[in-house]
Amino acid sequence: MKLSNPLKRSYSSDRRTQGAAATKEAVLMAARDLFSRHGIDRVTVAQVGERAGVAASTVYALFKSKEGILRELMQMALFGSKFRTAQSLLDGVTDPVRRLELTAHVARAIYESESEELGLLRGASGFSPVLKNLEEEFESMRLNMQEERLRKLRAAKRLKATLTFKEAQRLMWMYTSRDVYRMLVQQGGWTPERYQAWLADTLVAELVRR
Repeated sequence: MKLSNPLKRSYSSDRRTQGAAATKEAVLMAARDLFSRHGIDRVTVAQVGERAGVAASTVYALFKSKEGILRELMQMALFGSKFRTAQSLLDGVTDPVRRLELTAHVARAIYESESEELGLLRGASGFSPVLKNLEEEFESMRLNMQEERLRKLRAAKRLKATLTFKEAQRLMWMYTSRDVYRMLVQQGGWTPERYQAWLADTLVAELVRR
């Protein structure tokens, strides 16, 4: 009886994994290019597959739909390496006011990455229902991510007495929104550094009990 070689099986498995990752990357880059040139609504999954050099069925197997492709692109842009670096600054920080200040760094990281990676796509697809639905999904996620920091602020009795928790949550969500970044940095000419410093000071001024 001929025994199979476990090293050969492992090697074959590794090659398949690498091949799948390369295919996924090719599809994402093809989609980003097409979405940026023509707008999300005008591009089909078949066109994405053709640009990436794979069948449309492969694209569907990887992402399920065009919305799935866009969700992955947004996930990579919003929560990529810059976000993870900024988020890691919160590790080990117990002072709730300092954690609130660091929220400004996290917001800057999100919008800087988004502007760099999805700026053209957003410009070409500003009225896309698909983009609008996913933006609402990610905005809800952002709101929930900030909740823990406010709860710690309230537990330490540092939240402004004039604010309910929900009011504080909405204020924090508003100040850290994409629209504020766009108005100050992309349209107003502020540097990202100035935006971050202003946002940190504003969050403390508006939310923290003195």
